[in-house]
Amino acid sequence: MDKQIEKYGELILDYVKENYRKVFREADGIMNYKYIVPGSVYESLWDWDSWTTNIALREVASSEDIGEYEKGCVLNFLDHVDELGRIPILVTPKFASPGYNQKVNMNVHKPCLVQHALFVCEQNGDYEWLREKFSLLERFVGFYYEYCRHESGLFFWLNDVAIGIDNDPCVFYRPEKSSATIYLNCLMYKEVEALAKIAHSLGLTEKFAIYNEKADELKHIIGKNLWDERNGFFYSADLNLRPIDLEDGMHKGCPRNYTFLLQKIDVWSGFMAMWANIATPEQAERMVRENYLNEKTFYAPYGVRSLSKAEKMYRVIVSGNPSCWTGPIWGIANYMTFVGLLNYGYEKEAQELAEKTIILFGRDIEKYGKMHEYYDPDTGEGVHNLGFQSWNLLAVNMYNYLRKK
Repeated sequence: MDKQIEKYGELILDYVKENYRKVFREADGIMNYKYIVPGSVYESLWDWDSWTTNIALREVASSEDIGEYEKGCVLNFLDHVDELGRIPILVTPKFASPGYNQKVNMNVHKPCLVQHALFVCEQNGDYEWLREKFSLLERFVGFYYEYCRHESGLFFWLNDVAIGIDNDPCVFYRPEKSSATIYLNCLMYKEVEALAKIAHSLGLTEKFAIYNEKADELKHIIGKNLWDERNGFFYSADLNLRPIDLEDGMHKGCPRNYTFLLQKIDVWSGFMAMWANIATPEQAERMVRENYLNEKTFYAPYGVRSLSKAEKMYRVIVSGNPSCWTGPIWGIANYMTFVGLLNYGYEKEAQELAEKTIILFGRDIEKYGKMHEYYDPDTGEGVHNLGFQSWNLLAVNMYNYLRKK
C-alpha cells in the first residue's frame, strides 16, 4: 500500500476508534431506546444518516458494544409510524419532525429504514426482534406505494424538502409530486428487497413471495424507464405533464403516448443504479467509461462531483439548509459509487476512488482534527460545516477494503 494512503487511512481509523462512542445516545424523552446520532454535537436521530453512520461504526465496534444502539435507531423510528405509514425524517428526545396532519404533501423518512433493520439483523445474527415489528415496516413501505407511486410504477417525492440530496436540480424548486428521481427509486428498490429478505429469514413465506415479486417488478421498471441509451446513464423522470384532454381541439389529433420525460441532468445519483445492482453489465460499462471517468463531467481529483461540471447549475458554495449538492464532493456519493464499482468488477477504479477519499478526509483530520460536510472537487479543501461526521466515517470501510479486511 502507498505510504501516504496508509498514513491517512490509519489517521482516519484512529479518529473513528477514538470518537465513535461520542455518537451513542441513551433513551431519553420520547426516545424509548438507545440510538446513534450522525455526530457528537447532535441529539437527533436522522434517517439515512443513522443508517450509513451505523455501517461505518461496524468496522470498529462489536455487537456487544453497539448492538442495542443500532437496534434502537430502527425501533425509535417505528415508535412514530402513523396510521398511514408515515415516519418522521428525524426524531429528538423532545419532538419528531416533521409533524404530519391528514394532508399528504410532506416527505417522510427516506426508504432506507428496512435496509437499516436488515443490516442490524445481519450484523447480530438475530431477526426475531423484528417479528412483532414486521407489520410496521410493511405499513411504512406501503405508504410509498399508496401515496408516492406514479402510473409508470416509478416513485416520486411529495415535495422538495429534506430529500437528502438537498438542492438536487431534479427536485429543488419543482412542483410537488413531479420528480421521480433515480436516487429515490434505487433506495426504494433496495428497501423492498430488504423487506423480502427479512420476511424470508422470519419464515414468512407468503410475505417473502409478495415483496420479492415487487422488488423484481421495480427493478425492471427502473431499468426500462430511467436508462438513457444516448448518454449511457441513468436519469430522473419529470412527471410534471398536463393531463390528456381528448376534447382539446389543438391536442386531440395526436395526444402524448408517454407518461413522463427524462430529466437529462447529470447528477451523481445516476451511479446508484450500480450501487443497487440495477444496471446491466453493458450499462455499467458505459456508465464507467462515458460518465464516471469523464473529467468534463463527474471525474475529479478528490472523487465524484455531486453534479456534473458541464451542467449550467454547477457551483460550489457555502450553504446550509439546503446544503450544497450542485458540485461539491460528498462522502456518501464517493462511497456509494465505490460500492457500485465493486459490484460490477471495476476494482481498479474502486481502489482509486477509495484512495482519493482517504486522502481527502485524512488531510482534513490532519489539518483541523475534524472533517467537513462537503469539499471542493479540485482542491480538496473543506467548504462547509467543520465537525461533520455521519457518512464521512465510511472512509474506514474503504480503507479496510484496501487493506483486504
